[in-house]
Amino acid sequence: MTLGFLQIGIYLAVLLGLAKPIGGYMARVYEGEPTFLDRPLKPLERLIYRLCGVHPDEGMTWKTYAVAMMLFNLLGLLVVYALQRLQGVLPLNPQGFGAVTPDSSFNTAVSFATNTNWQGYVGEATMSYLTQMLALAVQNFVSAAAGMATLVAFIRGFRGAKTTDIGNFWVDLTRSTLYILLPLSFVLALAQVSQGVVQNFSAYQTVSLLQPAAVTTPIKDADGNPVLDDKGEAKTETTLVTEQTLPMGPAASQVAIKQLGTNGGGFFNVNSAHPYENPTPLSNFLEVLAILLLPAALCYTFGQMVRDTRQGWAMLAAMTLIFVPLTVLCVWAEYHGNLRLDALGLLGGNMEGKEVRFGIANSALWATATTAASNGSVNSMHDSFTPLGGLVPMFLMQLGEVVYGGVGSGLYGMLVFAIIAVFVAGLMVGRTPEYLGKKIEAYEMKMASLVILIPPIVVLGCTAIGVVSEAGLAGRLNKGAHGFSEILYAFSSMGNNNGSAFAGLSANVPFYNALGGLAMLFARYWLAIPTLAIAGSLARKKHVPVSPGTLPTHTPLFVVMLIGVVIIVGALTFIPALALGPIVEHLMMTA
Repeated sequence: MTLGFLQIGIYLAVLLGLAKPIGGYMARVYEGEPTFLDRPLKPLERLIYRLCGVHPDEGMTWKTYAVAMMLFNLLGLLVVYALQRLQGVLPLNPQGFGAVTPDSSFNTAVSFATNTNWQGYVGEATMSYLTQMLALAVQNFVSAAAGMATLVAFIRGFRGAKTTDIGNFWVDLTRSTLYILLPLSFVLALAQVSQGVVQNFSAYQTVSLLQPAAVTTPIKDADGNPVLDDKGEAKTETTLVTEQTLPMGPAASQVAIKQLGTNGGGFFNVNSAHPYENPTPLSNFLEVLAILLLPAALCYTFGQMVRDTRQGWAMLAAMTLIFVPLTVLCVWAEYHGNLRLDALGLLGGNMEGKEVRFGIANSALWATATTAASNGSVNSMHDSFTPLGGLVPMFLMQLGEVVYGGVGSGLYGMLVFAIIAVFVAGLMVGRTPEYLGKKIEAYEMKMASLVILIPPIVVLGCTAIGVVSEAGLAGRLNKGAHGFSEILYAFSSMGNNNGSAFAGLSANVPFYNALGGLAMLFARYWLAIPTLAIAGSLARKKHVPVSPGTLPTHTPLFVVMLIGVVIIVGALTFIPALALGPIVEHLMMTA
């Protein structure tokens, strides 16, 4: 366990050490200042603007910005849907995969357009290479860039004074993709290829097993029902398996952006637990580092752009102080494994559902990082975690994906919590609340209320439908408290744009595809639009000079208050549901 915590300490040191240089670089990109990539990329940027008819110096109101974002995402959704439905007649399909079903195509299109990347399908048995690249990987870039653009517009709301201009969506989208996501993804993809992540267009390879295996399967009739013997037991047949099919494909390029863009959608079904996506401890470290790298660095970007880096460090400190204790709890729970076996002196931790090459600490770290961010990729199966170990990633999602969170969306969610925190502080001292020189008034609080109320309504409402409907209950693989946790986790993931799964729910059915798709749409855009509305309102206001009654928002006191608001809102909303799932399951194990 000591070695595991040492690895986590090194990880945090590297993550926080990179926040300033990368955050400063991103601030220069969004401010239009010179960068070392200007010479090769500036001509390409200008060409994109000319081809698309974009006037980069033309600002937008928050409504125009929101409409541009919505139309762009709608177009992406339609393209992804069409490519899935038509992939059977399109090229780069060496396995000859047919069209994806309409309900699965809808769910996947919504999932990747909203940066959720929930996957109900088996990637290597469903999607052609063209669909993986042109539909899914492209959306990994632009959906992440759309979240980053929304954040930058929000920051401009604090900076602006008596203006309606919060920037140009097309410029922010282009710069996010061209100067930040593409270069970093290129470097990470090369590093992953060096570790053995596959990147090719070859057909799947059939190889002979070194040790043939006997597999026993039930005999089924023409209708798919088990055939019974005279005793009423299912008949079985034993087959000797001598060959294995190895999936191929351009995985490394998609793995890089799925991590850096906090997308999480894997090329293969088991995601980063697959040796072709994540083969070595070094590839594992680079991938889990990439999950939180940009969300953490954007905190420094925020501080740079509002001309007060202390504000950015305060955001990063609040996120880290929530993340670290929850990571420790998850690691502790998995190392202690089954408490009944601990009582008998049988130690060793819970390795069920984990890759031996990563171990408990790196599996638990990934689980907390991927759910603290809106990433959703996995290198172990969360359904096999202990009750408390599984509670941690679930609770991190339910906090609203603001502990680092998705690229862009995590920080603007945390800034909304900061607005609520200064409003509560203003009520306590009887003064008009102010944040970064702007008065926080009724309109901002109404929009902030939407941001914090919509995800719980979506998650709990959909979970309620799932546990009372026959179609919802049919998908769970376990009954009782753990079965409830599977459904709650699924909608916590989709309702907070995460995308990870408990891996214990059969979700690729019309019920979960349709209801989950709607949950992802609401969770993304009903938060982004109120956020842009706040940006527009703040930009129109004048800056208020700092006075003796102004609450400092860069101090340890404010960091603690912000953490309290985040935890209390999450706890009060979801503790009753968690009590019915992982908490009661933990108590049953210790009884």
